[in-house]
Amino acid sequence: MMSDNLIITIIAISCILFLIVTIVLKRGRIPEKYALLWYFMIAILLLVAIIPGVFSYIASKLGFYPMSNFIIGIFIGVLILLTMALTVMMAGQKKKTTLLIQEISLLKEEVKKQKK
Repeated sequence: MMSDNLIITIIAISCILFLIVTIVLKRGRIPEKYALLWYFMIAILLLVAIIPGVFSYIASKLGFYPMSNFIIGIFIGVLILLTMALTVMMAGQKKKTTLLIQEISLLKEEVKKQKK
């Protein structure tokens, strides 16, 4: 079973992350789609803290002892998923940037031809 200190720590970390993401979103530093991704990860962490019995059962079946090792595993899994999602989004942005550069180059050539 999860200790009370671990549950409180997870809830505190989730609340702090929620506040940070909300502040950064309101300041316009990240788009909504990235904020939603962070909120989804925060929700996963809160589920771990709110219904620890289910996760304790899963941890015991997977051979994790103590429960804190399973929580660390969940944190690592969440970070890997978040990194993968951000990598996919970044790759999409790179493709869009490359396409935009190509279109601008073509437009510049067209303008040069029209000026002659």
